Amino acid sequence: MSDGGSIVNIAGYRFVNLEDRDELRQPFRDITAKLGLKGTILLSPNGINFFLAGTQKAVDSYISYLDKDERFKDIPLHISYTDYQPFRRMLVRLKKEIISLGMDEIRPVEYNGQFIEPMEFKEWLDEGREVMILDTRNDYELRVGTFENAIDLDIKSFRQFPEAIKDLEQDKSTPLVMFCTGGIRCEKASVVMENQGWENVYQIKGGILGYFKETGGAHWDGDCFVFDQRVSVGKDLNESGHEMCFACREPLTEKEMQSEQFVIEEYCPYCYDKNGPELIAAGN
Repeated sequence: MSDGGSIVNIAGYRFVNLEDRDELRQPFRDITAKLGLKGTILLSPNGINFFLAGTQKAVDSYISYLDKDERFKDIPLHISYTDYQPFRRMLVRLKKEIISLGMDEIRPVEYNGQFIEPMEFKEWLDEGREVMILDTRNDYELRVGTFENAIDLDIKSFRQFPEAIKDLEQDKSTPLVMFCTGGIRCEKASVVMENQGWENVYQIKGGILGYFKETGGAHWDGDCFVFDQRVSVGKDLNESGHEMCFACREPLTEKEMQSEQFVIEEYCPYCYDKNGPELIAAGN
């Protein structure tokens, strides 16, 4: 058990053919209800993606349940701890894709991308090696934190990724290292990059969370956005100081929450122009 709290948070995914996707839904509902877990499990014809939290005993039992199915055995996990339950409810959803790109021909289950270990990537950065660093995440995630000198594609949805990379003007033979929170987006993004002619494409194994765990977050500026009530975690994988705007769901720093354009549950600096003036005029 970690000193960080009594609730264990796990995240994992695997691209694998699930022809019985629909039949899997109720058993996952049953086991998570029995164990008192909360979070989200996404099931698609090409894999599973989950973010769950509960007691150590419940998480251990869930992992044992997964391991009974060879398709889910030994899924790599990102593990962190909190002193409260960061999810409000338990959802098991059937999806077309476990990470939405909108390109049916991109199937990571049929493709083995090239990975770089976190410590090796850190060494590249320590040495000042020539490398492009590409952030595949959405704009609001980048605002919370990213690698020094990373390329920001300025996208609001992963579906915009294939079009956004067409504007990159760098030499396509330059080593390119891409990253995302846990690695899942990069599994698809690397296929897209290679299909567009990039020759030396790497994914950071384990994503940002794996990099934090292995290296302590060297060469990283800020925190890392996560998709639960914690909003963000620091390089130590513990919850950091961001909050979510109730109105527009943007992550906010402590400084932004002190702004005159922030009123809790009403508006923040990112949606003030749309919500603030009207509410102020109405006397709210």
